[in-house]
Amino acid sequence: MAPEKSRGVCADAYLQRKTLIVKDVDQYPGHIACDDKTKSEIVLPLIYGVDSDKIVVLGVLDLDCLAIDGFDEEDREGLEKIAKLIVNSCNW
Repeated sequence: MAPEKSRGVCADAYLQRKTLIVKDVDQYPGHIACDDKTKSEIVLPLIYGVDSDKIVVLGVLDLDCLAIDGFDEEDREGLEKIAKLIVNSCNW
């Protein structure tokens, strides 16, 4: 799904099943602001069943930053590990 569908970053990350880094939320089509002070965002899907035939996206981990360009690839790598820990630590 493309961001231009105006669903917001969380919905796009959920539907695309991939981490999205938004360097400037004001430039993201359809961005839904939870806090008008937020300038950048990273959203990670919480994916269950990666090693099985049934893959389920349980939700998303959504982090906001008050600075433009607040997240980078290093953040993505670390936060994707945390997202896996969250999924693996629960009895779904």
